[in-house]
Amino acid sequence: MKYRSVLASLPFMVSLTFSSTVAAQQTEDPLAPINMRIHAFNDYMDKHLLRPVAVGYRRYMPAPVRTGVDNFFSNIDDIGVFANNILQGKFGDAASDTGRIVINTTIGIVGVLDLASKAGLHKHNEDFGQTLGAWGIKSGPYIVIPFFGPSTFRDAFGLGVDTATNPLNYQDNVRLRNSAFVLDQINRRGEALVGESLLMGDPYIFMREAYLQQRAYDVSDGEAEEEEWDDGWEGWD
Repeated sequence: MKYRSVLASLPFMVSLTFSSTVAAQQTEDPLAPINMRIHAFNDYMDKHLLRPVAVGYRRYMPAPVRTGVDNFFSNIDDIGVFANNILQGKFGDAASDTGRIVINTTIGIVGVLDLASKAGLHKHNEDFGQTLGAWGIKSGPYIVIPFFGPSTFRDAFGLGVDTATNPLNYQDNVRLRNSAFVLDQINRRGEALVGESLLMGDPYIFMREAYLQQRAYDVSDGEAEEEEWDDGWEGWD
């Protein structure tokens, strides 16, 4: 579920949310009635299924194993990051991504060990939604996707492309492919547990604002104040 990335980023994003409390109440959300129902459904599924499993995973799985699992999926993610850095013209970052993939896939035992970071090749975070934003495509209305959580029209399309280009989805062994998907979801949800204590006020509004601010920050490479909000229908007619 995509909201996990929002929870994981809350320690950083909470300061931005505090600074824009008034603006948060004025964010355009034309699909709010539908979004709120889907948010409630996602929250129910999380509370009764994913979160309990994630809590057990963090409680009983040794930390070194969890780190290895996280590194493995991060290494696969670097392939998509590399592609999006190329598409955005960030060739220096793409070269660094290449080094990360080569080092971690080989001597890092298919990514279980993140030796590239220790060598000074730090991880980048890029996806196709960010690439579209870098190309000047507006975000479109805010939407909540069943099971995946907060998004926008632009990011939903980007998510589809990222999913279609994920190498794990082309694994012939269906059982292995599905097991890897489930493990990735549990691992991500487990990492997001730390951000739950920072949730405040109306959960729907807080998650919406945290997501939109995080995406503005991502697309503008850390200059969120310069990202123009575009959560209405303008530009999608």
